[in-house]
Amino acid sequence: MSNHQKEDTQEREFLSFIKEAGLVWGPSPEIYGGFAGFYEYGPLGKLLKNKVENSIRRVFNSQGLREVEAPTILPDVVWKASGHLETFQDRIIKCSKCKSAFRADKLIEEKHDVPADSFSDKKILDFIEEHDIKCPSCKGLLEKNIEQQSLMMKTKVAGEDASLRPETATTTYLPYQRFVSYFRKRLPFGVFQIGKAYRNEISPRQHVLRGREFTQAEGQIFLDPKTKNNWEKYPAIAKEILPFWDYKSQEKNAQVKPISIEEALKKKFINSQAYGWCIYLAYTQFVKFGIPKEKIRLRQHHPDEKAFYADDAWDIEVKLENYGWFEMCGVHDRTDYDLKQHAKFSGQKLEFKNEAGETFVPHILEIAFGSDRPTYALMDLFYEKKAEGEGKTTFSIPYHMAPIDVSVFPLIKKPELIKVAQGVKEELERDFIVDYDESGSIGRRYLRSSTQGTPFAITVDFDSIEKKSVTIRDRDTEKQIRVPVISLNHVIRQLINGDIEFERAGEVVK
Repeated sequence: MSNHQKEDTQEREFLSFIKEAGLVWGPSPEIYGGFAGFYEYGPLGKLLKNKVENSIRRVFNSQGLREVEAPTILPDVVWKASGHLETFQDRIIKCSKCKSAFRADKLIEEKHDVPADSFSDKKILDFIEEHDIKCPSCKGLLEKNIEQQSLMMKTKVAGEDASLRPETATTTYLPYQRFVSYFRKRLPFGVFQIGKAYRNEISPRQHVLRGREFTQAEGQIFLDPKTKNNWEKYPAIAKEILPFWDYKSQEKNAQVKPISIEEALKKKFINSQAYGWCIYLAYTQFVKFGIPKEKIRLRQHHPDEKAFYADDAWDIEVKLENYGWFEMCGVHDRTDYDLKQHAKFSGQKLEFKNEAGETFVPHILEIAFGSDRPTYALMDLFYEKKAEGEGKTTFSIPYHMAPIDVSVFPLIKKPELIKVAQGVKEELERDFIVDYDESGSIGRRYLRSSTQGTPFAITVDFDSIEKKSVTIRDRDTEKQIRVPVISLNHVIRQLINGDIEFERAGEVVK
C-alpha cells in the first residue's frame, strides 16, 4: 500500500470514528445529501467544543479581557468601511476536465509545507505544473489561469443590502465608544467574542477546518501605541522560549529553532513587547487545550502575505495527523486601521484622550482563532486505531479536555446498587459532566467509556452499600483505586487537574 493510500485509509477510519462516536456529523443535512461546508456537532462533539470554548474564556478572562456578543448580520456600509466588500476574496483554479473549482493556495498547501498564500498567481501556476498537482476530484489537469471569488455571504434586511459577518473582529470594533466608558476611560483594555461567522469558502475540504459556517473566538486589545515597547506584562514572559519560524527561514526550508521572546524582539522577528506578549498568550492557550508543544510552531507571515495595514502578523500552526501543519490562530498588530476606517464611514470620532490631554486613535492587537479547529485538532491528535490484534480504538484526549469527565456504573442491574449509583451520579453532577450506564457487562461499559475519552469510570458494588466507598478506574492505565463517596468530588477534581497521582488518591485495588 502506497503512502497516499495509507493516508486516505487513515483519514477514512478517523472520520468513521468521529461520526460513530457522536463527535461530528455531516456535511449537513445528511438526509438531503449534505451541503458542503456545514457540519453538526453530535452530543459528544458539542461537549468537547464547550470544553474548548470554556478554556478560551478562562484564559482571556484571566488577562482582563471581557466577553461581548454582537450581531452576525450587519449593513454593507460596515463591510465597505472594513474593506471586506471589495477585497475579501480568494483565488480559485478550475479543473479543465470536470470544471470543479478549488482555492488555489490551499490546493498546494494540502500536500506541501509551503506558505502558498504569499505566492503570486504566476508562482502558484508554476508550482502546480512543477509538482504535477492534479484535480482532487477527477485527477484531471488544472486550468492555467486563476480567478477571484468573493467570500462574503450576502443577504437583505428589510430591503437593505447586508452581509453575514465573515469574522467577529469587525463587529467587536464598532462599540468602541461604549468600551471606553465601560473600562473607565483607561487604556489598555481588551474584549473578546466567541460566535458564528460565515464565508463563501471555495470547494470546502478538510472537514470542519475549512467550513462555510464556523465559530470564531477573537480577542482584541486596545492600547496606546506609545506603550507597545513599555508593556507592563512583558518582563514576566520575556525569557519564555517559543518555536518562532521567521519567513526567511521558511524560504530556506530551515527548521524551527525555538528562541526566547526577548531574543525574537532583538532579532526584529517581532516589533514590540506588547505583540510578544500577545503571541505568548495565544501560544499558552493552545498548550492549555492540551496540544503537545512539539506539535506547535509559530509561523511569520511573508511580507507579500501580510495584510497591508498589519504591522506584525504570525500564525500558530499545529501538526495534525491527517493534514500536516495547519493554521490554527493568527496574531496581528492591526495598528489604528480599523478605528480610522469606521470613523471615516460613520462620521463618529473613535479616538482616545489621555490624562495629559493628548488625543489619538488607539492601536489594536488581535488574537484571532476559532473553536472548530482546536476541537478538530484534539480529535485528530488523540484518536488512535490500534493495529489488528492489539486491542481497541482509543481516544486518549487529555483528561481536563475530555467531553465527559466521569462515568458511573452499578456493577450489576440490582435495585440496591442502582439507587446508590444514581445518588453518586447526582452528587458528581454538581461539578462534572457525568455519563450513567447500567446496560451490558461491566467490561463493555468500561470499553464504551474509554472510547468516548472519559478519564475515569466509577463502579458501585455491594461494598459501596456497607462501606460507603466506590471503585475508580483510570482510562489509560486501567488501574483501580477505592475512594470514600464523601470525598469523591474532591478526588476526581484533583485527578482531572493532575494535582495528585492516581495511586495516591485512594486505596489501590489489587
